[in-house]
Amino acid sequence: MFYTIILQSGAGSLMSMLPFAAMILVLYFFMIRPQMTRQKKEKAFQAEIKTGVKVVTSSGMHGKITEVNTTDNTITIETGAGRIKFERSAISMELSKKYTTPAKK
Repeated sequence: MFYTIILQSGAGSLMSMLPFAAMILVLYFFMIRPQMTRQKKEKAFQAEIKTGVKVVTSSGMHGKITEVNTTDNTITIETGAGRIKFERSAISMELSKKYTTPAKK
């Protein structure tokens, strides 16, 4: 009789933990995993930056890369205000051609 009580309480506690386990799985697949893949893509982009590419920094500055210095891990960006030196990790994304304004016809 004692064993049946333990088995019944064990199955009940296992069933009550099921919603929490499901919530953790949902959080992982919809929040944590996409963030990890986004970070991997951003890191790969930062590693292969080249001159002449139009970029946006993490602070929102738009500009064109004019110089990549590999010794001190910095990048020089030409903006409307002049040339500014940034850390390579401050580059957020590349401005692709599809996001620019269309040409006037």
